[in-house]
Amino acid sequence: MKVTVATKILEANERIALENRRIFGKAGVYVINLMSGPGAGKTSLLEKTLSLNTGLRIGVIEGDIAGSCDAERIEKYGAPVVQINTGGACHLDANMICEVLHDLPLQELDLLIIENVGNLVCPAEFKVGEDIKIMLLSIAEGHDKPLKYPLMFQESSVLILNKIDLAPYIDVDINKIKKDALSLNPNLKIFEVSCKTGEGLSAWIDWLREAALKR
Repeated sequence: MKVTVATKILEANERIALENRRIFGKAGVYVINLMSGPGAGKTSLLEKTLSLNTGLRIGVIEGDIAGSCDAERIEKYGAPVVQINTGGACHLDANMICEVLHDLPLQELDLLIIENVGNLVCPAEFKVGEDIKIMLLSIAEGHDKPLKYPLMFQESSVLILNKIDLAPYIDVDINKIKKDALSLNPNLKIFEVSCKTGEGLSAWIDWLREAALKR
Protein backbone atom coordinates (compact mmCIF):
# COMPACT_ATOMS: atom_id res chain seq x y z
CA MET A 1 0.00 0.00 0.00
CA LYS A 2 2.77 2.44 0.91
CA VAL A 3 4.52 1.78 -2.40
CA THR A 4 1.28 2.42 -4.32
CA VAL A 5 0.62 5.69 -2.49
CA ALA A 6 4.19 6.88 -3.00
CA THR A 7 3.98 6.06 -6.70
CA LYS A 8 0.75 8.04 -7.09
CA ILE A 9 2.30 11.03 -5.31
CA LEU A 10 5.33 11.00 -7.59
CA GLU A 11 3.17 10.57 -10.71
CA ALA A 12 0.98 13.53 -9.72
CA ASN A 13 4.07 15.59 -9.03
CA GLU A 14 5.51 14.63 -12.40
CA ARG A 15 2.41 15.90 -14.22
CA ILE A 16 2.57 19.28 -12.49
CA ALA A 17 6.34 19.47 -13.05
CA LEU A 18 5.80 18.99 -16.78
CA GLU A 19 3.29 21.85 -16.81
CA ASN A 20 5.75 24.05 -14.90
CA ARG A 21 8.39 23.14 -17.45
CA ARG A 22 6.05 24.16 -20.27
CA ILE A 23 5.46 27.54 -18.60
CA PHE A 24 9.18 28.09 -18.12
CA GLY A 25 9.88 27.13 -21.71
CA LYS A 26 7.25 29.52 -23.03
CA ALA A 27 8.77 32.33 -20.96
CA GLY A 28 12.27 31.42 -22.17
CA VAL A 29 13.67 31.13 -18.66
CA TYR A 30 16.32 28.59 -17.64
CA VAL A 31 15.53 26.93 -14.31
CA ILE A 32 17.90 25.44 -11.75
CA ASN A 33 16.86 23.34 -8.78
CA LEU A 34 19.61 24.01 -6.21
CA MET A 35 19.88 21.33 -3.53
CA SER A 36 22.10 20.72 -0.51
CA GLY A 37 22.12 19.81 3.14
CA PRO A 38 21.41 22.56 5.67
CA GLY A 39 24.24 25.04 6.13
CA ALA A 40 26.19 24.02 3.03
CA GLY A 41 26.02 27.55 1.63
CA LYS A 42 23.23 27.66 -0.96
CA THR A 43 22.13 31.18 -0.04
CA SER A 44 25.73 32.38 0.16
CA LEU A 45 26.30 31.03 -3.35
CA LEU A 46 23.21 32.88 -4.57
CA GLU A 47 24.41 36.10 -2.95
CA LYS A 48 27.80 35.81 -4.63
CA THR A 49 26.19 34.95 -7.95
CA LEU A 50 23.88 37.96 -7.77
CA SER A 51 26.70 40.30 -6.73
CA LEU A 52 28.91 39.38 -9.68
CA ASN A 53 28.42 40.57 -13.25
CA THR A 54 26.66 37.61 -14.81
CA GLY A 55 24.81 39.61 -17.45
CA LEU A 56 21.75 37.56 -16.53
CA ARG A 57 18.34 38.62 -15.25
CA ILE A 58 17.94 36.29 -12.29
CA GLY A 59 14.92 35.45 -10.14
CA VAL A 60 14.90 33.28 -7.03
CA ILE A 61 12.43 31.02 -5.23
CA GLU A 62 13.49 30.37 -1.64
CA GLY A 63 12.32 27.16 0.01
CA ASP A 64 12.49 26.73 3.79
CA ILE A 65 10.52 24.90 6.42
CA ALA A 66 9.89 28.23 8.17
CA GLY A 67 11.11 31.82 8.23
CA SER A 68 12.06 34.32 5.54
CA CYS A 69 15.66 35.24 6.39
CA ASP A 70 17.10 33.75 3.19
CA ALA A 71 14.62 35.63 0.99
CA GLU A 72 15.46 38.83 2.84
CA ARG A 73 19.15 38.26 2.12
CA ILE A 74 18.45 37.77 -1.59
CA GLU A 75 16.09 40.74 -1.80
CA LYS A 76 18.96 43.10 -0.96
CA TYR A 77 20.49 42.38 -4.36
CA GLY A 78 17.42 43.59 -6.23
CA ALA A 79 16.45 40.19 -7.61
CA PRO A 80 12.77 39.24 -7.66
CA VAL A 81 12.37 36.63 -4.93
CA VAL A 82 9.51 34.56 -3.57
CA GLN A 83 9.58 32.67 -0.28
CA ILE A 84 7.92 29.27 0.11
CA ASN A 85 7.57 27.89 3.63
CA THR A 86 6.78 24.19 3.56
CA GLY A 87 5.51 24.06 7.14
CA GLY A 88 7.47 20.93 7.91
CA ALA A 89 7.83 19.24 4.52
CA CYS A 90 11.46 18.37 3.80
CA HIS A 91 11.45 19.41 0.13
CA LEU A 92 9.77 21.58 -2.47
CA ASP A 93 7.43 19.88 -4.91
CA ALA A 94 6.05 20.90 -8.28
CA ASN A 95 2.72 22.10 -6.90
CA MET A 96 4.42 24.46 -4.45
CA ILE A 97 6.35 25.99 -7.33
CA CYS A 98 3.24 26.20 -9.51
CA GLU A 99 1.39 28.18 -6.85
CA VAL A 100 3.96 31.01 -6.76
CA LEU A 101 4.77 31.40 -10.45
CA HIS A 102 2.30 34.28 -10.80
CA ASP A 103 4.41 36.20 -8.27
CA LEU A 104 7.44 36.21 -10.54
CA PRO A 105 8.07 38.22 -13.75
CA LEU A 106 9.06 35.13 -15.73
CA GLN A 107 8.99 36.92 -19.09
CA GLU A 108 11.64 39.32 -17.79
CA LEU A 109 14.04 36.63 -16.52
CA ASP A 110 16.86 34.69 -18.12
CA LEU A 111 17.40 32.43 -15.13
CA LEU A 112 15.30 31.21 -12.20
CA ILE A 113 17.10 29.56 -9.31
CA ILE A 114 14.98 27.49 -6.95
CA GLU A 115 16.74 27.06 -3.61
CA ASN A 116 15.33 23.85 -2.22
CA VAL A 117 14.92 22.96 1.44
CA GLY A 118 18.18 21.88 3.09
CA ASN A 119 18.02 18.09 2.91
CA LEU A 120 20.19 15.41 1.28
CA VAL A 121 17.35 12.97 0.62
CA CYS A 122 13.88 14.10 -0.49
CA PRO A 123 14.66 17.00 -2.89
CA ALA A 124 16.35 14.59 -5.28
CA GLU A 125 13.14 12.60 -5.70
CA PHE A 126 10.81 15.43 -6.69
CA LYS A 127 11.02 17.30 -9.99
CA VAL A 128 9.71 20.86 -9.94
CA GLY A 129 9.94 21.68 -13.65
CA GLU A 130 13.63 22.52 -13.64
CA ASP A 131 16.04 22.21 -16.54
CA ILE A 132 18.71 20.76 -14.27
CA LYS A 133 19.40 19.89 -10.66
CA ILE A 134 22.54 21.26 -9.06
CA MET A 135 23.92 19.94 -5.79
CA LEU A 136 26.05 22.01 -3.44
CA LEU A 137 28.15 20.16 -0.88
CA SER A 138 30.24 21.81 1.81
CA ILE A 139 33.52 19.93 2.15
CA ALA A 140 33.05 20.29 5.92
CA GLU A 141 30.23 17.73 5.63
CA GLY A 142 32.83 15.05 4.99
CA HIS A 143 34.00 12.85 2.13
CA ASP A 144 31.50 10.09 2.89
CA LYS A 145 28.44 11.91 1.53
CA PRO A 146 28.39 10.61 -2.07
CA LEU A 147 28.16 6.99 -0.96
CA LYS A 148 25.71 7.77 1.84
CA TYR A 149 23.33 9.84 -0.32
CA PRO A 150 23.85 8.47 -3.85
CA LEU A 151 20.57 9.67 -5.37
CA MET A 152 21.48 13.34 -4.88
CA PHE A 153 24.63 12.85 -6.93
CA GLN A 154 22.95 10.64 -9.52
CA GLU A 155 20.14 13.13 -10.13
CA SER A 156 22.34 16.23 -10.31
CA SER A 157 24.05 17.55 -13.42
CA VAL A 158 26.45 19.76 -11.49
CA LEU A 159 28.21 19.37 -8.13
CA ILE A 160 29.54 22.48 -6.42
CA LEU A 161 32.04 21.78 -3.64
CA ASN A 162 31.89 24.79 -1.33
CA LYS A 163 34.07 26.02 1.54
CA ILE A 164 37.31 24.79 0.00
CA ASP A 165 39.07 27.46 2.05
CA LEU A 166 38.53 25.14 5.03
CA ALA A 167 40.51 22.26 3.48
CA PRO A 168 43.72 22.92 5.45
CA TYR A 169 41.83 22.87 8.74
CA ILE A 170 39.59 19.81 8.48
CA ASP A 171 40.05 16.10 7.86
CA VAL A 172 38.49 15.75 4.43
CA ASP A 173 39.60 14.09 1.20
CA ILE A 174 38.28 16.24 -1.64
CA ASN A 175 39.62 13.83 -4.25
CA LYS A 176 37.60 11.02 -2.68
CA ILE A 177 34.44 13.15 -2.86
CA LYS A 178 35.03 13.74 -6.55
CA LYS A 179 35.99 10.13 -7.28
CA ASP A 180 32.94 8.71 -5.51
CA ALA A 181 30.61 11.30 -7.02
CA LEU A 182 31.86 10.51 -10.53
CA SER A 183 31.51 6.78 -9.89
CA LEU A 184 27.81 7.45 -9.29
CA ASN A 185 27.45 9.93 -12.14
CA PRO A 186 30.30 9.99 -14.71
CA ASN A 187 28.78 13.04 -16.46
CA LEU A 188 28.77 15.19 -13.33
CA LYS A 189 30.30 18.66 -13.81
CA ILE A 190 32.25 19.63 -10.67
CA PHE A 191 33.22 23.08 -9.42
CA GLU A 192 35.36 23.78 -6.37
CA VAL A 193 34.52 27.14 -4.81
CA SER A 194 34.73 29.24 -1.69
CA CYS A 195 31.92 31.70 -1.19
CA LYS A 196 34.03 33.29 1.54
CA THR A 197 37.17 34.00 -0.49
CA GLY A 198 35.66 34.00 -3.99
CA GLU A 199 37.95 31.21 -5.20
CA GLY A 200 36.50 29.28 -8.13
CA LEU A 201 33.45 31.51 -8.54
CA SER A 202 34.50 32.90 -11.93
CA ALA A 203 34.40 29.41 -13.48
CA TRP A 204 30.96 28.84 -11.94
CA ILE A 205 29.67 32.18 -13.30
CA ASP A 206 31.04 31.48 -16.79
CA TRP A 207 29.32 28.09 -16.87
CA LEU A 208 26.07 29.53 -15.51
CA ARG A 209 25.97 32.30 -18.09
CA GLU A 210 26.58 29.89 -20.95
CA ALA A 211 23.96 27.41 -19.70
CA ALA A 212 21.26 30.04 -19.18
CA LEU A 213 21.77 31.88 -22.46
CA LYS A 214 21.87 28.62 -24.43
CA ARG A 215 18.19 28.02 -23.63
